[in-house]
Amino acid sequence: MKKPARALIVSIVAAVAVIGLVGGGVYLWVGGHLNPLFASAETGCETVDELVVVADPSVAPVVDDLADVFDASRDGCVETEVKAQDAADTAALVSGGGLDADIWIPDSSVWLDRAATTASSLGRPAPELTTKGTIATSPIVFAAPATRTEELASEPVTWARVLAGGLPALLPDPEASAASLAGLLALKAHSSPDDPRQFAGAMIELGKAIPASTGSAFSALSSLPNATVVITSERLVAEHNLEDGTEPLAAAYPADGTVALDYPFIALGDAEGTRAELIGAFEGTLRHNPEAFRSAGFRAIDGTGDLDIQGVSPQPPAPAAGLDGAAQVEILRAWGVLTLRSRMLAVIDVSGSMEEPAENGLRRIDIFQQAALGAMQKFSGEVEMGVWVFSTQRNGELDWEDLSPIAPLADQAHTQEIAGIINSLPGRLGGATGLYDTTLAAVQRVREAYDPAKVNSVLLITDGRNEDENGIDLDTLLAELGKMNDPKQPVPVIMIGFGPDTDMDAMQRIAKATGGAAYSASKPEDLSLVLVDALSQRSCRPDCG
Repeated sequence: MKKPARALIVSIVAAVAVIGLVGGGVYLWVGGHLNPLFASAETGCETVDELVVVADPSVAPVVDDLADVFDASRDGCVETEVKAQDAADTAALVSGGGLDADIWIPDSSVWLDRAATTASSLGRPAPELTTKGTIATSPIVFAAPATRTEELASEPVTWARVLAGGLPALLPDPEASAASLAGLLALKAHSSPDDPRQFAGAMIELGKAIPASTGSAFSALSSLPNATVVITSERLVAEHNLEDGTEPLAAAYPADGTVALDYPFIALGDAEGTRAELIGAFEGTLRHNPEAFRSAGFRAIDGTGDLDIQGVSPQPPAPAAGLDGAAQVEILRAWGVLTLRSRMLAVIDVSGSMEEPAENGLRRIDIFQQAALGAMQKFSGEVEMGVWVFSTQRNGELDWEDLSPIAPLADQAHTQEIAGIINSLPGRLGGATGLYDTTLAAVQRVREAYDPAKVNSVLLITDGRNEDENGIDLDTLLAELGKMNDPKQPVPVIMIGFGPDTDMDAMQRIAKATGGAAYSASKPEDLSLVLVDALSQRSCRPDCG
């Protein structure tokens, strides 16, 4: 059954049509809206045609109201049902061929690309979708509590500030939010084309805490200590303020430009005859009532149109850039890789060579400490991490020492323990580099409590080559790793070597045997940048270019 009409934004045209029809005895008012059960007998309709529209919840209320206008204009011969459904869920149904509807109105054209991509991965033909163009738009903005606007505007609000870490931001899950995905597209457009680490690093930072929905992100704003923003759409800010005026939000418009959601009107299947005519007529009803969209916080199809809603600019922002669906799908793949939750054992070289000075005069261990503490800030609380240190005969006959078990970084005591270990490293230096025995033991340890829901890995940092004459050699290590290898439970070894003495050939062979990767930081101070590479290239290992 279709939901009752929302009287707030039903147009005058609809009201006149309804009054006339009721006056003529064509409809009965039942349960809050006009019932066309007797329409066929009164008006000469042989049947009452049904039209099913699936719309994203952000636009469904407007579409539902205008469906009343449309039905009234068809003399009771059409009953339009509007179903509110998240575009992510609808795209999944479309890709599997399971959506029983005539029209789909998502919040972004990117869902067409995602549905086609999913269908292809399922071995299904591309869905039959006919895009009729945009019916409304909404630019991507930064939402902040209205009480913090002055603090937020102390300097220009830009994507560049987000990239530089100067503007704390929450990004609702882009797997489910087209606004978030469009925001990532805008963020990438403002990142350096010469340094992909900048965009990857920003996504890692945004991925530390991922709100499940825009509503939960809005709710979190008031409790955050800094002037944090939510990357979202202008329409969702307007909706929040229209429905809940107790804690209003303000939309901040990026000074360096933005993108906009395009709300396409999509005909499903291969409609012909009467069905095609009804779909076209319904589209016309939506396009001929722009005020209904504007009163709900949407801009016109060309981005123009003034609004009169608390918290959003009356005048439209500068023209927004178009959305590249394929580029967004690629960004989403990268996001999925970077935000995979990890279960990691960090294995740190504390051999005597770490005492040696680097180019800037600091000891290698001093520079590693700085990079490691900075790297800790890049991980979300959902990451699980443990710490070993290694050098020859570190623990009796063993080359490694277990200093902290693998546990969630959300545990503040565990995180503080790891920070304390990093600070204590200078006092632990000594011995030679027991690389091979340690690598084998680390992989075995991670396998002992393998978690299939996470990326299980070993992250090994060293400044030298294997120097343990009493341990296993490289060929033995590779053979043992090969025996343990299980494609269903991979444990990649990510090896980071810094300084001039590392054995990159051996490291690359170990990485290849485990599906991991080997990286070289020619200068120890490059370690933090190399770590971003190690995190951002998960999907291409072991053949990253």
